[in-house]
Amino acid sequence: MASRIKIKTTEGDIIVRLYDETPLHRDNFIKLASEGFFDGTLFHRVIKDFMIQGGDPESKGAPAGKNLGAGGPDYTIPAEFVYPQLYHKRGALSAARLGDEVNPNRESSGSQFYIVWGDTVKSQELKQLERQMAMQQEQTVFNQITQEHKAELMDLRRNRDREGLQALQEKLVNDTKAKCKEIGIPKFTAEQIETYTTIGGTPYLDNQYTVFGEVESGLDVVEKIQNCETSRNDRPKTDISMTVEIM
Repeated sequence: MASRIKIKTTEGDIIVRLYDETPLHRDNFIKLASEGFFDGTLFHRVIKDFMIQGGDPESKGAPAGKNLGAGGPDYTIPAEFVYPQLYHKRGALSAARLGDEVNPNRESSGSQFYIVWGDTVKSQELKQLERQMAMQQEQTVFNQITQEHKAELMDLRRNRDREGLQALQEKLVNDTKAKCKEIGIPKFTAEQIETYTTIGGTPYLDNQYTVFGEVESGLDVVEKIQNCETSRNDRPKTDISMTVEIM
């Protein structure tokens, strides 16, 4: 299975290795590249010190000022979080997606991707992030467990059974704590801490978006693109187009 791709841009070439640990994303990207899907598309969303995003088919030949970022094939890809092994270090290739409110399973866009630039982060900021991640995990688990007891909850509410509701609430909280203990408290690994504090990345996106590859060469091109001048909607003022080929 070919797992290296070349993104040829007007600013230079970026060589990316696709991860075998995320086969759905790898195979989809290779399929689209082999069909010429990306050829002529733009890096339509560029945010300095954050990332460069492309893969919207509607960006091909798009006139200046056109709002971009909603296009793609008519499917999404199930999330493939391989964490903490694959994370948002500088140069990571990740899948864009719609927000949690309309996409609770965090499924990826069929074609839109971004390459991380990010910034270096202080170790105390990572500690703060760990606390937020633990709270987020607890909330997610609690919501899942509550969903499983939905019918029971509705019955108790219908019957105005306050004692029953109180008892069930306590059970849900205890089950949540037990489940979180079983999963383990989210923590950054020594490798992540080293990378995020010295090289840079976007640690707050970990476990939120699927990371499915990394830049092997051409990081200077990514740097050049993320430094370009953009208009108000983050689109580069001078179009940066690409062609993608399998190596």
